[in-house]
Amino acid sequence: MSRSLLRRTLPLSALAAGLALGQSALATGTPGAPVTRIAVTMTGKDGGTCVLDHDSAPAGPVTFVVTNRSAPAISEMELLSDNRILGEKENLAPGLPPVRFTVTLDGGEYQIYCPNAAQDTIAFSVSGHIAQRAQGTTADLLEEGTKGYAHYVDGMVDAMVTGSKVLQAKIDAGDLAGAQTEYAKVRPFYERIESDVEGFTLPGSDPTDNAGNLDYLIDMRASNLDPAVGWHGFHAIERDLFQRGEITDDTKALAAELTTNATTLQHLSAELRYRPEDLANGAASLIEEVQSGKISGEEEAYAHIDLVDFAANIEGAQQAFAFLSPGMKQIDPDLTQRVDARFGAVKAMLETYRDPQSLGGYARYTASLRASDARKLSHTIQALQEPLSQIAEKVATAG
Repeated sequence: MSRSLLRRTLPLSALAAGLALGQSALATGTPGAPVTRIAVTMTGKDGGTCVLDHDSAPAGPVTFVVTNRSAPAISEMELLSDNRILGEKENLAPGLPPVRFTVTLDGGEYQIYCPNAAQDTIAFSVSGHIAQRAQGTTADLLEEGTKGYAHYVDGMVDAMVTGSKVLQAKIDAGDLAGAQTEYAKVRPFYERIESDVEGFTLPGSDPTDNAGNLDYLIDMRASNLDPAVGWHGFHAIERDLFQRGEITDDTKALAAELTTNATTLQHLSAELRYRPEDLANGAASLIEEVQSGKISGEEEAYAHIDLVDFAANIEGAQQAFAFLSPGMKQIDPDLTQRVDARFGAVKAMLETYRDPQSLGGYARYTASLRASDARKLSHTIQALQEPLSQIAEKVATAG
């Protein structure tokens, strides 16, 4: 993810050289790219098709040039390896100019992923090897993971700023339906990294005063309001858009304030540095957030897109774990495998709620759905919580 839109991850074997950001079917092109440039073209064929002109490349820098020609259903393309997002383009609308990102890839198997595609995943192979420093100790592997995760967090905040501006523009234009759509699009960026950035305060403010607490100002729910400060941020906007069904001058002021606070968060969070246990603790906190706010339906009380937030929390936790995995495989390979399998089970369960016609791509989390499925959702999350909770201590004591 680059700062212009969304910069994601820089894992051990893939260093983003200039990463910027950006759902239908996926088809392969001819094998063996003669040059290290891969064209990814999206069209409306078969309800939406994502086509690669080549499905392999030699090791080294690879540039992905992404063009959405005529596929309204497609808005994102990701490059994946072992559950890590190495590069991504989001907010891809038909007719926009091509966008690109460059990553340095070592030999191995990767995947190109276009969410909501009829065939959404394709194998992408890299042959040969790039020159790398010798693999160091477990501590070195964990340290490398923290650096990659820091780029992931930066990218999520960058994308949140971009999404907040788009949401503000829809609200300023009085476009209620458009604003509702953009609200569902921007929410996941914060939910993926909330546990990492929720401790920031406005410069010069009292850390004990909610008036300067950025997490309060960005993400406070009605159930926990501070009467002295009032309601701000995403959920105050959610109330206007979904419960009241109207855009007022107050809504416009809330949207402008959200953009300002998101931009402040962007500047502050850019200086974050992590220890391995921070990643583990953050992942555990996101899973706890699912149990406490998403399954209960409290998070999105008016929009009912709790499953969108649920999925974002899971992705954020899985990204933190994925960056620890190279070191964890040396510390405790059995536990690493167990956590990975539990993440897989949660994601498979979430797939059953996919609904391309609903805001955010998941079924509305109505009272009836909550009554029928909350127990199942909770049990699946609990099965992940237990092994995941063991990671922090293990990485904190690794040497």
